[in-house]
Amino acid sequence: MSQHPPENPLEIVVDNSNSAQTTPEEQLPEIDFSDSEYFHNRELSLLQFNSRVLQQARNPNHPLLERLIFLLIFSSNLDEFYEIRVSGLKKQLDFGRQRPGPDGKYPEQILKEIHQIVRSELNEQYRILNKNLFPSLAQQNIHFLHRNEWSDAVIEWTKQYFFDEIIPVVSPLGLDPAHPFPRLVNKSLNFILSLDGKDAFGRDSGLAIVPAPRSLPRLIKVPEAIMSGGDNFVFLSSIVHAYVDEFFSGMTVTECHQFRVTRNTDLEMSNVEVEDIASALKGELHSRRFGAATKLEVGKECPEELTNFLLERFNLSDEELFTLNGPVNLQRLMALIGMLDRPDLRFPIFSPGTPSVLEEKSDIFAAVDKDDQLLLHPFESFIPIIDWVRQAAKDPTVLSIKQTLYRTNESSELVEALAEAARNGKEVTVVIELRARFDEEENINFASILQEAGAVVVYGVMGYKTHAKMLLFVRRVGNSLRRYAHLGTGNYHRKISLLYTDYSLLTAEPTLCTDVHKVFQQITGMGKKIHPKLIIHAPFNLRKSLLKLIAHEKQTALEGEPARIVAKINALTDPAIIKALYAASSAGVQIDLIVRGVCCLKPGIPRVSENIRVISVVGRFLEHSRVFYFLNAEHQVYCASADWMERNLSNRIEVCFPILRKKLANRILDELEIYINATGQSWELQVDGNYCERASEGSQQPDVQNLLLKQLAQT
Repeated sequence: MSQHPPENPLEIVVDNSNSAQTTPEEQLPEIDFSDSEYFHNRELSLLQFNSRVLQQARNPNHPLLERLIFLLIFSSNLDEFYEIRVSGLKKQLDFGRQRPGPDGKYPEQILKEIHQIVRSELNEQYRILNKNLFPSLAQQNIHFLHRNEWSDAVIEWTKQYFFDEIIPVVSPLGLDPAHPFPRLVNKSLNFILSLDGKDAFGRDSGLAIVPAPRSLPRLIKVPEAIMSGGDNFVFLSSIVHAYVDEFFSGMTVTECHQFRVTRNTDLEMSNVEVEDIASALKGELHSRRFGAATKLEVGKECPEELTNFLLERFNLSDEELFTLNGPVNLQRLMALIGMLDRPDLRFPIFSPGTPSVLEEKSDIFAAVDKDDQLLLHPFESFIPIIDWVRQAAKDPTVLSIKQTLYRTNESSELVEALAEAARNGKEVTVVIELRARFDEEENINFASILQEAGAVVVYGVMGYKTHAKMLLFVRRVGNSLRRYAHLGTGNYHRKISLLYTDYSLLTAEPTLCTDVHKVFQQITGMGKKIHPKLIIHAPFNLRKSLLKLIAHEKQTALEGEPARIVAKINALTDPAIIKALYAASSAGVQIDLIVRGVCCLKPGIPRVSENIRVISVVGRFLEHSRVFYFLNAEHQVYCASADWMERNLSNRIEVCFPILRKKLANRILDELEIYINATGQSWELQVDGNYCERASEGSQQPDVQNLLLKQLAQT
């Protein structure tokens, strides 16, 4: 296992008694690093990450409402997992294209394991909700009222709510030959009913569906005048259950059960004959709501004959059925957070720090002229980047602005500033990635706003998502032009910047800014492959460059010199990178990987990966920054928009950029050391694919995010 790094990150002590570190390369044992036994399965590793998220819901050190939020994030993650990953595996089965991954497992086998794991995790989720969170919330005077707990006043109020708010917008659907099973929207709340009797037309099919309108809240607060004492809520599903007979006058409802279907939402667009990507996407967005089913969830009391009926209609197997001990659409419970005023049950509020040279009303161009600026969000503010664009929009010396947009917030200040710059006569070019998953519709709207303001909008390169995070200004300084750039590891999204950890570099370094210009030219124009001097970019040379950097550390270790690699990424799945890391570890390179989510590499295998340690941090903020350190490289520290995944290295436009200022590079290394050494909210990957907490569950060991908050944020 990897030794703990020394206090000074630039000094490594090598134990030359380890023969693997001093053996010449030709004497290294022959090992086939492609062997499937050396790879974890990608999908199962992703489920492991979501399990770590679920663990936060029972962590007594987290405030109560934050624990509930983690529980709901688990639901959201699981939905996306079935919408994207499971649907992809099912497609392989449907089209007879089963092929094993690097781990040697076939889709059919993986799906069986997935359903088994998810069933267990869902049981645990609802156990936490019912046994821990609901009782704890009740102790805080926050109550979720079951029907058997309704007072006469609550009964009267819910009945009035039903007639005033629900009946006018609900369309119950009786099932018969003239009314076949409806197309139900992805993840929508629905009820299946068994009926006795005949209706006014003599129909007696015995079954009906009641879709809950998406416009109605899933959680309704009981007015103080109706029930005093704390915050009291009822679920929409409870009200529908209570008065569902009113939909079927003269008939008897014998069964009423909620259910929800999750569908494939992965958009597919062929490169062939797509002349207008925006128009093509608009059509795909509608169909996303009705993709093939991947998962059916029903209330635990739903009888077998009704669940079998639903499974048949959705073309699902018994393995894809999940019975839940509570509401089937938990994610919509997130609305509760905005309905409560309980700061005592949330994480303490903090103000992101801002370097004095970047504070409001500062001349950011002057600050960047003086020196490169580095920010680590959310501990440091994202506002200076927005302010920079606003200043540029008004600055008469700024001639042009170029920016990539992958995700941005709903009412984007950046989009407004870019539009203002265009209206002020500046050359504004924006590369908008319309295929940013689940943000496609918003990005289409932003494109329209910018085009109307006079900006040039480009939708990237067909077949390659533009995932790079770049902003470039061209400004007249004296008699010459000067470029300024922002490069980041995360999106231009102010709200996300308060939730995700990401680095931002603000620079006027001429070579680096020229490279950014070249990448923009390549995306927006046409021409041969470019050759940036400092930036490494995908899909052209990022994988190749990473492999060279890893190989250089390996060769240095073989020569008996200190060698070390540290990488902080969201996911590690690329087989070529994994094999290169194994080879480096075998040669004696000390490797620390901070991988938030999926990791297909197996640490701790004798002679293969015993010098590799993999840790994962899950806490208040989503770890998102990508940082790479190679002890013996010309430029030791890089930040990037890319993870070490096949899609990032082969099918996306990504940038990886060096941190040239020694002071800033050392700062990043110091922060990486905090990630490596702080054991709170940190897990270590074992060779069997399981993760062990580095600190005992519920302990008060220091965690990296709180340490960085104290170090960088304003209190």
